Amino acid sequence: QVQLVESGGDLVQPGGSLRLSCAASGSIFSIPFMAWYRQAPGKQRELVANIFSGGTSNYAASVKGRFIIGKDNAKNTVYLQMNRLKPDDTAVYYCYAEIRTGVLTTAENYWGQGTQVTVSS
Repeated sequence: QVQLVESGGDLVQPGGSLRLSCAASGSIFSIPFMAWYRQAPGKQRELVANIFSGGTSNYAASVKGRFIIGKDNAKNTVYLQMNRLKPDDTAVYYCYAEIRTGVLTTAENYWGQGTQVTVSS
């Protein structure tokens, strides 16, 4: 079975930085697409950033210029470097991936369990 495990969430002061990681494990043939979402209390889950296997990435307007998404294909891992954090960035951050488990299979959707990021003084 495939699993996504996030790490790196923490309490940080406004203006600080954090780096989130999400490692995919299990029977993996390829990972065409990975993304980070977040959900703040009382709000809907929203896309933060995504990255395709070729390296193309996209960002929500609210984080563009502050966050950087990257990946290590050899480790099946996606990262989210978060800089100049604001209280509005406080949320549970979720990793999402579309993963193929075999050469003849289509990609299936997987979610991580979430990691809490709190930005507060």
